[in-house]
This record gives sequence, structure tokens and C-alpha cells, in this order.
Amino acid sequence: MRVTFWGTRGSVPTPGPSTVRYGGNTACAEVRTAAGTLIVMDSGTGIRELGINLMRQGEPINGHIFLGHTHWDHISGFPFFTPAFVPGNSFTIYGARDLDRSLEDVLAAQMHYTYFPVPLGDLRAELSFQELDEGKLQIEDVLVRTHYLNHTAVCMGYRLEADGAAIAYITDHEPYGLSLVQPGGTEPEVGRGLRGSFIHGGDLRLIDFVRGVDLLIMDTQYTPEEYPSRRGWGHGSTDYVTDLAVRAGVRRLALFHHEPTHTDDQVDQMVAFCRSRAAGSESNIEILAAAEGLTIQI
Repeated sequence: MRVTFWGTRGSVPTPGPSTVRYGGNTACAEVRTAAGTLIVMDSGTGIRELGINLMRQGEPINGHIFLGHTHWDHISGFPFFTPAFVPGNSFTIYGARDLDRSLEDVLAAQMHYTYFPVPLGDLRAELSFQELDEGKLQIEDVLVRTHYLNHTAVCMGYRLEADGAAIAYITDHEPYGLSLVQPGGTEPEVGRGLRGSFIHGGDLRLIDFVRGVDLLIMDTQYTPEEYPSRRGWGHGSTDYVTDLAVRAGVRRLALFHHEPTHTDDQVDQMVAFCRSRAAGSESNIEILAAAEGLTIQI
């Protein structure tokens, strides 16, 4: 499989000189299998550039779009996804059902005439919608496993298995309660000093879900110093994500969903922190920060 990042920022687009290296567009990643199956993870503003690139193929586009959830930073690029306007193209859109409305209704609402000149029903590509629960489904040559995450809205994580490799896409997510203890039994605050054993069942289930993947793409929005004042906002921190990845035996970790106030240099510092923390656990995991335009071959 091949992964290309088209949007890596969380919460809101952040164009400007301080975000050039890692990018300012919100969440979108393209996954291609050896057989050519197209899977798109999220439709944040990064999907606009992906659409432009896909249109250069000059042939019908058939793909699958998986939404982590329907907050704006994960869906606001869809109205600008050019392939959806072209007859002959087809896309299936997957995601968890919202608490009070269907997945299709949520996407249609942001394209109401009040907000956008073209309603969802006027798009010329063939669109279908599939609502998901925890479980698994086969998408062409890709086995997709699903897992609910800990966020402020109904949010789904995904594990993709194809070509003898596995990718996990975990955004947006924060620790479950007081989920860890340090050696000796002292309970730290969530998101700080998490070098002990995971004890919360939600964390243990997630570890099992991502265990052994070749690439873990995970919401790592905050530093340990930032997290306590943002508890309950639904995002992860560098210490928690690193420890989870090490415990799960992940081969490679890509920090994702970058905080909109963080500069490229601050993201660099977060990568350095994660690498140092993993090395302290004698782990050989490879750690990097997702950047727009970065392609990873697995």
C-alpha cells in the first residue's frame, strides 16, 4: 500500500509561513493498494488538492471515502472535491451514524444553499453512503476494520489490511480517563508521565486494534504540558500516543492532526520528544510527523 498525505492539520486550516513544511490543510490521506484500489481517509480541506490530482488521470474515478467523524475539519473540503462533480465517477462514503441524523443528511446540510451554491443532490458523480458500526468489511482487496474512538462526537478509527501490510488511522482520540499507572502504582494525571501500564479497558482495546500495524496515523495534537487544560476536547498528546504505539508494537508512527497554533518548529520538537520517549523504552519504532505531500510506501 501507498499512503499520501493531503491534509494534516486539526481543527481549522492554517495557511501561512509558519506551517509550510507540515501544511495547513485539514485532514485527508490517500491510500492506494497495489491493485489500484483508492481509499480516501477524511475529506478535510486537503481533499481539494487530492481531487485536482485525481482529475489528471483522465479516466473515470472510483473510490471509497472513510470519514473519521463529521466535524467541519473532516468534511469541509468535500464540496470542493472536483471528481464528485463529474459524471462517470463513483464514490462510496463511509462513516458512523450521527446521533440524530444520517451520514448523508450531515453532508447535505453543509451544502445547503445557505452555505454553498451547489446542493449535494446536484453532484453528477454517483454517490452512495454506508453507515458503520464496529466490525469489519471487505472493500475490493482491502479488509477494513472499525473501532469507536474517544472524542466529543461519534468518531471511528480504521485499520486497513492489504498487500500483506496494515495501516491504522486514528483521529480524533484522547485517553480514556485515568488510564495509566506508573511503576509502583502511582497514578499520574492523564497525558503526563505515562510510562507505566495501561489499565483502562478503552486504551487496552485500542492497543489491540492497532497492534503490529506497519503505519499508525494518530491524532497527536498536544504536548504533555498542553493536555491537562484541554482535557475533554477529544485529542491526544505526545506521551500518550508514543506509549500506546510502543505498547502495540507498531512499526512506524505518524503524528497527525497538528494543533493549529503550532508552528513547523514546534511540530519538530514534538517529534523529537516522541523519539526520545520511545528510545527510553528501548523501542525501535520509527516516528515522524505527517506532512502535506509526503508519500509512504508500505
